[in-house]
Amino acid sequence: MSETLERHAFGAEVGRLLDLVVHALYSEREIFLRELVANAADAVDRRRFGALTDAALALPAEAKVRIRPDKAARTLTISDPGIGMSKEDLAQNLGTIARSGTRAFSQSLADAKPDERPSLIGQFGVGFYSAFMVADRVEVTSRRAGSDEAWTWASEGQGDYTLAPASREEPGTDIVLHMKADADEYLEPLRIETIVRKWADHVTVPVTILRDGEEVSGNAGTALWRKPKAEVTEEAYTDFYRHLSHNFDTPWATLHWRAEGALEFSALLFVPSMKPFMAVEEERESKVRLHVRRMFITDEAGLLPSWLRFVQGVVDTEDLPLNVSREMLQATPVLARIRRAVTGKVLSELKSRAKDTDSYATFWQAFGPVLKEGIWEDAEHRDDIAALLRFRSSAVEGWTSFADYVSRMKPNQEAIYILVGDDTEKLAASAQIEGFRARGIEVLLLSDHVDAFWPERLDKFDGKPIRSITQSADDLSAFAPEGEAAGEAADLGDLLPKLKEILKDDVTDVRASQRLVESAVLLSASAGGPDLQMQRLLRRAGRGFGAGLPVLELNPRHGLVHRLAERAKAGEDLTEAAQTLLDLAHVQGGDAPRDPVAFARRIAAALAAQA
Repeated sequence: MSETLERHAFGAEVGRLLDLVVHALYSEREIFLRELVANAADAVDRRRFGALTDAALALPAEAKVRIRPDKAARTLTISDPGIGMSKEDLAQNLGTIARSGTRAFSQSLADAKPDERPSLIGQFGVGFYSAFMVADRVEVTSRRAGSDEAWTWASEGQGDYTLAPASREEPGTDIVLHMKADADEYLEPLRIETIVRKWADHVTVPVTILRDGEEVSGNAGTALWRKPKAEVTEEAYTDFYRHLSHNFDTPWATLHWRAEGALEFSALLFVPSMKPFMAVEEERESKVRLHVRRMFITDEAGLLPSWLRFVQGVVDTEDLPLNVSREMLQATPVLARIRRAVTGKVLSELKSRAKDTDSYATFWQAFGPVLKEGIWEDAEHRDDIAALLRFRSSAVEGWTSFADYVSRMKPNQEAIYILVGDDTEKLAASAQIEGFRARGIEVLLLSDHVDAFWPERLDKFDGKPIRSITQSADDLSAFAPEGEAAGEAADLGDLLPKLKEILKDDVTDVRASQRLVESAVLLSASAGGPDLQMQRLLRRAGRGFGAGLPVLELNPRHGLVHRLAERAKAGEDLTEAAQTLLDLAHVQGGDAPRDPVAFARRIAAALAAQA
């Protein structure tokens, strides 16, 4: 055996991550058993599903997860008759953590509150490694279903692992934990039973625990979603949600129903109350589990659209054959009808809960940006989603909706006005809003990463067009400022053409502005072009050629513009001043100057002239 023993180094950063798992999560050691039992149950489910199309993968008559504590040997063994792993599977799945987002896991662990830390284990796909919290050596012997070859993976969690040929009579996996000196409690059958009932009572695969030489049942194995709602307690719902999602919060919403008639299915869905920790490569697909007659089929059926991917849960139907393939799932009309029904139910629940402003704010802050993606992606549900959107505003505190905004519109106001940027507080202080605020016109402030895109698809709400204020300067002519305008407007007859000529390669136009009150200058979008935030995103993506050139607007009442108008009338050279004005407009909009060095030089020269 020693001649065929292979020694391998773990993937990048595994040593640091193992140290974090073992020490930072020390007080939550029992979760190791939750993770190992969940992995074992998943392996059984995957073999059962594979057997529907390949008889060679058939499960034994009594497929169960077995837990065997051995006090004398100081080992805890978790065995399953599941799909098993090949030598390559062992190396890929147990030898590499970096692909799970090691840096993100480490940072999230550092940022998380102590009671949030256990959820990180499942969220980042590193659950197996929690075994090292209680074991100083872990051995995994596995035989892939359909193969006669078995291998043993072993490690002490110190930076490397070994692979060696092994033997196992049947396909499946044995995980042997050599327990640490301070982990005696996890060799006690009663303690193990308590943990299994807490974390795995709803696992549909039977779990047994060896106690006094006999196997005793460790879980109820109840399909909770098949029970009538009246028979399920809130505690049972919460326990099942936590088991399913690996989160530790209480669900913000629980949807449990049975559809009957032409289409029959049971569903139990949960909306979390807090945003889960995400790996670097965030999944964009819904992972709601599809069961057929209680049997797990897949979590990749797309039972909900990607913009509802935060919803967790199970959908169980008898209207699909047990041997349904993943390819068939994409084409079957039954599943398409289930998708529509489940999506409609979730939207209906969100509409109902949106009436509770405070509670809905909790949901919105966690999942609002994801829900907005539906405006861009899903024409069928666009209007329903629009009614659920919430925004910050230039006129009111807290969150507000499109409907609330429309109810506050001025009598002769035709459009809903928005301003998109990277930071709500900066948007509220932006020069872009000055003219709208002076006329008592409310502006919605949008700062999520998707806000630059979806307004293009929605276009209108309640018949009112949605307009970015960076494109809506002309709209202000219909409204008089509330109060006296400060200062007299300068004559820009000589200044504007000179600035246009100097800046002809950088802007499409230079004009007097109605929107400025306190600021001297700003940039706006040219007619028919994308708004300024979209232009920024295009430039950051290296696609500035598609963004067009902005418009430079001047405040004719500002002292600086007065002075420049006088210089233009006197025939002075305004090249340096024009470049500085344009860079000031970029800085004011949250962008860097086009040439920071040249900008700094011009500012220094101007200050020196004033000294």
